[in-house]
Amino acid sequence: MGTVRAVCVSDEKGTAKQDVGRAELVEQHGLKGDAHAGSGPRQVSLLSLQKIEAFRATGAKVEYGDFGENIVVDGIDFASLPIGTKLRCGKVLMEMTQIGKECHNRCAIFHRMGDCIMPREGVFAVVLSGGTIQAGDEIHISYRVAIITVSDKGSRGERKDASGKLVGEIMEANGYTVESYAILPDEQPLLEKELSRLCDEGLADLILTTGGTGFSPRDRTPEATMAVAERLVPGIPEAMRSMGVTKRAMLSRAVAAIRGKTLIVNLPGSPKAVRENLEFIVSELGHGLDILTGNARECGTK
Repeated sequence: MGTVRAVCVSDEKGTAKQDVGRAELVEQHGLKGDAHAGSGPRQVSLLSLQKIEAFRATGAKVEYGDFGENIVVDGIDFASLPIGTKLRCGKVLMEMTQIGKECHNRCAIFHRMGDCIMPREGVFAVVLSGGTIQAGDEIHISYRVAIITVSDKGSRGERKDASGKLVGEIMEANGYTVESYAILPDEQPLLEKELSRLCDEGLADLILTTGGTGFSPRDRTPEATMAVAERLVPGIPEAMRSMGVTKRAMLSRAVAAIRGKTLIVNLPGSPKAVRENLEFIVSELGHGLDILTGNARECGTK
């Protein structure tokens, strides 16, 4: 998670931007009033505060916006993130489209200092959802979620899947991006194949399954999860079982595991249990994903 330190705009391209503190981001356009806004893939530019501070450490005197950046953020190394990363700041959702750029015409900061870090360290994004952004706002990576409902009846269309829908609603309300949704029968090989595909192709940061964690002979979700796991995360299901909502939580066989850079968490099948369990753990999942994906700050820092 990072913190917005400056919001900058300019009236003309090729000139330094001015820190205005607060601005409106317009969907599929960029910052309202900024010369670089438009319909292309580089609607918004972002730069890490740490990169600016490193440049200042060389003796350069630069202000926010001097590199042509729209948004300065403390705590996120944008240039280390992959293209397609989604960034959430309140109602605003952006998707990274480019890292760095080729400078055909040297900007004002280059002519003044002989160097510019934007071509190396700056990133560009499109605005998927608009809203207001201002200095002091928290900004974080909107991790991608894949939802899998495991149900024989659901896969045959004999039962409406309320649990999978609820999982999506809760995750989106907490700043996550739901990338995919599937209903599979209680067939362990099919679930193993889908879990492996999502993890190995880098299609999700978090996979949430619902259903198949009980005592029925066809409940095989934990077995499928363990079959594809590289590391287990016992604390997550332990926390869900021990939260004390109902004694029957002890009968859940849910597991959580890591494969590659994806976290898999089994949830119960009923909507009521899904809400109780997911709302209990969701606040901590982001920190775990930050560590797993290499985006965490050092422990104990803000």
